[in-house]
Amino acid sequence: MSTYDASVPTGDEHTRRALALYVWNAEIASEFLVPLHLCEVAIRNAVSDAVSAQYGPRWPWADGFVKSLPDPKKGYNPRRDVMTVRHKVATTGKVIPEVKFVFWQKMFTSRYDNAVWDHQLKHVLPGAQKGASVPELRGRVYADLDRIRLLRNRIAHHEPIIARDLRADLDAIADLVALRCPDTAKLLSTVERVSQLLPQRPQ
Repeated sequence: MSTYDASVPTGDEHTRRALALYVWNAEIASEFLVPLHLCEVAIRNAVSDAVSAQYGPRWPWADGFVKSLPDPKKGYNPRRDVMTVRHKVATTGKVIPEVKFVFWQKMFTSRYDNAVWDHQLKHVLPGAQKGASVPELRGRVYADLDRIRLLRNRIAHHEPIIARDLRADLDAIADLVALRCPDTAKLLSTVERVSQLLPQRPQ
């Protein structure tokens, strides 16, 4: 509770207010799950569509694509991630939800511009402004995904999110969903409850 203790002044109501903040943090973290779900599905399907257009629908088994993935000795290894997952399942549809979230973020780097994004980015993200360049749009998506990944990880590990700019987090999620599908963006605005809880943060 020390994180929540530090967020409220000492005094007679110190414990009560710290507990209220703790509960609010848990509630709003829970409410982020639906927006995060819609966002992750939208983005990973966008990437899959783009890669499928360039390497075929069975892209996890396409040597050209897999060999284009980074293969670092330390840290997250996209090539190993895909190869490990594809040995366990039989279809691309099964691979998509099994690779790590960071895989989708790492796809939005300049190394894939020539092979994928120069041809596919605006097709799979039709909500983008007409004048946006590929590097500008790709960089925007990468930055949003980085923000969302950090939020997602904190929620998954039941860590406090009270120090984050949660409105900016929600805006990043909504931005990515709108880039992919206006109809899903409308659904998100209808079902998300984060906006309602933000003003209810204990003072």
